[in-house]
Amino acid sequence: MQELHDAPLAPLTTFRLGGPATRLVTATTDDEVIAVVRDADDSGTPLLIIGGGSNLVIGDKGFDGTALVIATRGFTLDGTRLELAAGEVWTDAVARTVEAGLAGVECLAGIPGSAGATPIQNVGAYGQEVSATITEVVAYDRRTRETVTLSNGECGFSYRHSRFKADPERYVVLRVRFGLEDAGGLSGPVKYAETARVLGVAPGDRVPLATARETVLKLRAGKGMVLDPEDHDTWSAGSFFTNPILTDGDFAAFQARVRERLGDGAEPPAYPAGEGHTKTSAAWLIDKAGFTKGYGQGPARISTKHTLALTNRGEATTEDLLALAREVVAGVREAFGITLVNEPVTVGVGL
Repeated sequence: MQELHDAPLAPLTTFRLGGPATRLVTATTDDEVIAVVRDADDSGTPLLIIGGGSNLVIGDKGFDGTALVIATRGFTLDGTRLELAAGEVWTDAVARTVEAGLAGVECLAGIPGSAGATPIQNVGAYGQEVSATITEVVAYDRRTRETVTLSNGECGFSYRHSRFKADPERYVVLRVRFGLEDAGGLSGPVKYAETARVLGVAPGDRVPLATARETVLKLRAGKGMVLDPEDHDTWSAGSFFTNPILTDGDFAAFQARVRERLGDGAEPPAYPAGEGHTKTSAAWLIDKAGFTKGYGQGPARISTKHTLALTNRGEATTEDLLALAREVVAGVREAFGITLVNEPVTVGVGL
């Protein structure tokens, strides 16, 4: 276990932003993770958990407390059952499942971050969400001071949400267990329209696992969503805002605003989101509100590849980033009456 003081946090995030932590501890075993958490709780010290740092916006003043980097490792495959230690690099784990011929997470390739973060956010992309394959999450419960195993149903998964996100101070994820599918080397059914179009198949069809993974990686790279230190479009947290889910009444009001602004024939993207609800596209809202690719004059700008990503062009501060985010939120609200919600976790700051 490594311990540093007054340690910079910016290098531990994909934004490369944020001030230092009073204390930075890197834990490589579950026991070390639990010991650090218990010590912080016993002393009343604020605690910040860091995995891959791909979903964090840390304030310029840093973090006055203990920052804990979970660097545990473990990839255990038993038939179609997979267990990952929280510190496993997610995109590497996906690659290994594809190599093993197992389907279920192949369309989540290229997503930066750690395995332990995936159930917190219910990570999803290109028609897959981890909630569809997670069977159990092993976590340390800071309230009961015990290690607990939560079933899929107990995790409270919904769109980009979970029990862990709803109560962020309670659980520290230690291990994540998945139930994958042996489909004879084929992917799960292709659900995402863009992926199906690029693959040249119909939605619901299956393709070779490696083909599905490689296609998703190319799609993500084209949007600046695969980490590349030389490409400032990837100095981001990926999608900065979640796609809004509206009630039928709110969606009807939104449609009226769209037609008023863009003309009678204009129709916003609409996807079923459960009875009485419709999901629309945050990227579409941002673009139609006037914030196009590359928008911005300062060191924080919208990606040149995807309107949903806010980026650090190399010299930005967290305040630069937040100023841009607030401008986008205000502009979309004024244009369409919808308030966007940030997807990354903010530390010491807020929109």
